[in-house]
Amino acid sequence: MKKITTYTLLFIFGISFFSCTKDFNEINTDPIGKSTATANQLLAPALVNILSANVVRNRNFTNELMQVTVDLGDSDGKIFRYDIRRNLSDYTWNSWYPELTNLKDIYTIASKPATLNKSYQAISLITEAWVFQLLTDVYGDVPYFKANQGKDGILEPAFDQQKDIYLDLFKKLEEANKLLAEGTAIVPTGDPVYQGDIAKWRRFGNSLYLRLLMRVAAKPEVSAQVIAKMKEMVDVNPLNYPIMQDNTHTAKILWNGTNSTTAVYSSPLMINVRAVDFRSPAISDFFIGNLSIWADPRINPTLGKNNVNRYGIAAGKNGYVGVPSGYPQGGAVTKQAYFYSDATTNNPTTLQTDPFTGIIMNVAEVDFILAEAAAKGWINTTGENYYYKGIADAVNYWLPNLWANSSDPAVKAFAVAADIDWDNSYPLNTTTPGTQSKMELIHLQKYHALFLVDFQQWFEYRRTGHPFLPKGSGLANNGKMPARLSYPVISQSTNPTSYKNAVAVQGADDINTLVWWQKP
Repeated sequence: MKKITTYTLLFIFGISFFSCTKDFNEINTDPIGKSTATANQLLAPALVNILSANVVRNRNFTNELMQVTVDLGDSDGKIFRYDIRRNLSDYTWNSWYPELTNLKDIYTIASKPATLNKSYQAISLITEAWVFQLLTDVYGDVPYFKANQGKDGILEPAFDQQKDIYLDLFKKLEEANKLLAEGTAIVPTGDPVYQGDIAKWRRFGNSLYLRLLMRVAAKPEVSAQVIAKMKEMVDVNPLNYPIMQDNTHTAKILWNGTNSTTAVYSSPLMINVRAVDFRSPAISDFFIGNLSIWADPRINPTLGKNNVNRYGIAAGKNGYVGVPSGYPQGGAVTKQAYFYSDATTNNPTTLQTDPFTGIIMNVAEVDFILAEAAAKGWINTTGENYYYKGIADAVNYWLPNLWANSSDPAVKAFAVAADIDWDNSYPLNTTTPGTQSKMELIHLQKYHALFLVDFQQWFEYRRTGHPFLPKGSGLANNGKMPARLSYPVISQSTNPTSYKNAVAVQGADDINTLVWWQKP
């Protein structure tokens, strides 16, 4: 019996040994033959993955929270009612941090003597700044200086304070601007945003710089240096800080084979969302109602579902009525205007297949940043010119060349007819809903211009309180707009000490704790 057992074991071992070693070297050799990657090879996958996550979260979070869409389901946990569950925090955290490793590696590769390329160094810095701005504005204090260094043994990085993160992002964008001034060429086919146009990357970096400067400009400890930098960029030395000027400069990734490179980037709205689910949200009363009342060219007047506007008055033109956001559970609502259809952009297809939905940052946002800075007296001129330019650029993104430029008389004629024209007699700001101010004018148009742009509508509302959003009776959280997302569970379980230290400094890990730039 012992002999039989021994022979059996030897037989099995022999089979296992020869099975494991047969062709061992062949099957464990990389068929591509590369153990390293170039900066060019890392850039497109990282940017596509990040933007795809942003598009998905814009659809099912920002749009609901900021009254672009309304989920007609009547269960708990509805974002449009400010009923925010902790598991919402995981998706973007787990999407952004891994790709930051790739973006940082681009800088490392582009800094080696054999592969030195200052443009790739700059693009790494710009894209890092973009993603870290999203991280810190969503969560507050986050791992930054020691983040993405697991291969160096840093497995539990400290959470850095938002102020320190912002100040370092300013340094990154300053360096990027200088590096790109040299104009070193990159591989066009590996660049899904600008197809190798270094000058446009420089404009994007400086435009992103303006976004970050404006976001923290109200903080007393940095406001003087921030305002001085904005003035330097716009008035004193604009040639050294080129910014976006028209929609050819808008940072975007075109989906579905419409990119001018050979690569095909598929829209996440087609990959991750079924058609039936894509069309299930109703468009909100606030979002579509404004466009309808203005007779805005971005909606198609032939597709109206009824003949009255959101105030019950005969619309006479476009006739769309949306669903009021924040309605209580059990409330009876009727979907009449459908989101993601021809109605929103006059596109002959739908937004689910539209190649232009992959927006990273658009020129209209820059216009409205400058309109606000001008209205506050931080840069030369009034906000009027930038305000009308913002309207024109926002419309022309979806309807190219509808207006020649912001000086086209049709732009102001549209604004006057819609009663959204600039009025210098308005006060700078007011906190009373239903009253008009320059800030409300600017941010109502900016809100519509930020359509589909990740979390930016939410960030700007948190910063300014504009535009005035109607408050439904069914809102949870005492009707307060969430100020942040909670940290994901993974950060608590894998980095417990740093997590506890962050909460001790920033405040309770809940949706009502203000991040640094929101605090008085």
